Amino acid sequence: MEVATERMKVAYVTTYDAQTLGPDTWRTGYYIAKALVAHNCRIEYIGPLEQKYVAYTKMKSFFYRFFRNKRYLYDREPRVLKDYARQAVRMIPADVVVLSPGTVPIAFLDCNKPIVFWTDATFAGMVDFFPEFSNLCKETIRTGNMIEQVALHRCRLAVYSSDWAAQTARDYYEVDKAKVSVIPFGANIDCECSADEVDRVIDERPTDICKLIWVGTDWLRKGGDIAIAVAKELNDSGLRTELTIVGCKPVTQTPLPSYVKAIGYINTTTSPGLTRMSTLYRASHFLILPTRADCEPNVLREANAFGVPSIATDIGGLRTVIQDGVNGFLVHANASPQDYCDYISYQYCTYDEYKQLALSSFNRYQSLHNWRVAGACLKNALSEIMEEYT
Repeated sequence: MEVATERMKVAYVTTYDAQTLGPDTWRTGYYIAKALVAHNCRIEYIGPLEQKYVAYTKMKSFFYRFFRNKRYLYDREPRVLKDYARQAVRMIPADVVVLSPGTVPIAFLDCNKPIVFWTDATFAGMVDFFPEFSNLCKETIRTGNMIEQVALHRCRLAVYSSDWAAQTARDYYEVDKAKVSVIPFGANIDCECSADEVDRVIDERPTDICKLIWVGTDWLRKGGDIAIAVAKELNDSGLRTELTIVGCKPVTQTPLPSYVKAIGYINTTTSPGLTRMSTLYRASHFLILPTRADCEPNVLREANAFGVPSIATDIGGLRTVIQDGVNGFLVHANASPQDYCDYISYQYCTYDEYKQLALSSFNRYQSLHNWRVAGACLKNALSEIMEEYT
């Protein structure tokens, strides 16, 4: 069809500036737009939308926190979201498909154009799963679910990045199953390795020390303490192991052991930061992420991009990213450090099998978990929708 080959226009609605990678930008939101541009889409950026009712929401947050000991989420306040919709509808041009990396900006958007969102979770899936979505006041729970239901009703297509997120939409909300689709995200890192490079990198990894890397900004939620316990167990068992911590300062009551190296935050939006992060990934045998709550962390895909298998917790949408024995391994949410150690020890001590797993991890990234593939899948879905409206 002609519409599938011409340059499709997409109105991209966000509450933040999605054109640049700033401190308030959801990185995946930036890369979604970038992926569509790479597939010859014309992006009309509708945002950042301005948050109104700041004094009102601050007052409500204060009330719930100090008088009810509950958490109130301003971004689930209907007044705020209805104002987002009023701002957006004035800026949306003609002959476009409306896309948002979440339900918040488009829940109350009243326009005659097809609306699509692509996100990693539903509101119901986050409640009492993530710390910031725990101990919520009844008002936030009620309005949060109402907003999610309204967004699902208004949209032409609800795209989720994992089977888990898509299933929570089907389980918790009244939604036409034909509206729900799954397209995994790509890796949010501007670095590409060829198959030959990855093959060489894997061969260059040391065989006398097992190098683990943990990457995250939330120490407790991402299981940094468990990662250290795994490294200790491996060293105690006789397998010389080094753990590199990237992204935040470890929270421990005792000094870090000599086999744990804390790097801190690395800004991969800069050339030096990207080079440093790439060097760390290339030298690592495994990414370890014993996360306690997650949708489907981007670092799993990042690691695979360098031929690094990921070992993580089987929760949330991680099963969409990690396939056991293909690009890593998932352990039970209540697994002990020994469970991680058993898998790492076996793979490392049968090094030929490890090399095959590392290559398979890269191939998984190349075939599925990159923005070229993700952008193409979304572009095709949007094109089909535009055909219905032309």
